[in-house]
Amino acid sequence: MKATRRQFLAAGALGAGALMAANTVQAADTPKKWRMGIGLNGFMSSAQDYHKEYPLWEVLQFAVDEGFSGVELVEGWPQGGYPRAEEEKRVAGLRGLYDKYGLRIYTFQNGGSDAHAADPERRKAWLEEIKARVRLAKVLGCDFIGHWPGGGLEGNANVDAAIGNLVKSYRDAAAVCADAGIYMSFEIEPPFVFNTPEILERILAGVNHPACKTNYDQSHFDLMWGSKGKPAELLKRIGVRHISHLHLTDTDGTIFGGTSKHLGCGDGHCNTAAALQVLYDGGYQGWIMCDAWKIEDPYDASRKAKRAVDDFWGRLG
Repeated sequence: MKATRRQFLAAGALGAGALMAANTVQAADTPKKWRMGIGLNGFMSSAQDYHKEYPLWEVLQFAVDEGFSGVELVEGWPQGGYPRAEEEKRVAGLRGLYDKYGLRIYTFQNGGSDAHAADPERRKAWLEEIKARVRLAKVLGCDFIGHWPGGGLEGNANVDAAIGNLVKSYRDAAAVCADAGIYMSFEIEPPFVFNTPEILERILAGVNHPACKTNYDQSHFDLMWGSKGKPAELLKRIGVRHISHLHLTDTDGTIFGGTSKHLGCGDGHCNTAAALQVLYDGGYQGWIMCDAWKIEDPYDASRKAKRAVDDFWGRLG
């Protein structure tokens, strides 16, 4: 069962260990293992950039055959936007499709720059949309919702002002999520206005809410840490207690297609095993999505990410 608002508030008082216990849903026979998911974003980008075809049934059967437990949805692929929670037939059809494959819709992606806009009316409208998305997450059975604060300064005089507005929006959104018994996970990227370790720390400290955490994307952490192939060092600095979700990928430390270049695990220069060790030592228990964004063969990238995790657990015995 998902965490309730009371559990979230209690976790804030008792510390990170209580929060992880409140957030985490694990099978009784594998309490320490992580749940693996595929991301539809990789198949969307491959279809768009490399003109490949990926029937959804084929993608979902692949997930089942390879031992994945869930799916992270992306808006607009394979067809149309997300339903509203009130569209009962559409919601039932969407959830029913994944249920047939025994796969969990554990989250879905949300983007946009209104969260940090200088105009308070834009921020207000963003929060109303988040409320609607939280209602959808509840009826789909999601654990959390994701947000990517892209765009520019959006009318703010400087980055400091944009950070201040984003923090206010995220604090309000976190309260909405906590009321619903879920949480939110945000992700900043090197090409964004928000693009440094210091900014990430400021956002987390400013929001300071147990229902608001960040996403560990190995490619983004690597570029924000100087493209050294050691994103685990930044992960350790940020702290596992602040990590709600993983996008597992590799990178060569460059920009490609408007963001950090994504590669299959082992095809880049990142020490993935070191990052997984930091997560394990920090008590991480949650979802890991195999992120194949802008990779030509998302099936191959998904297999490599899962193999990296399986090999890590194998070495632990």
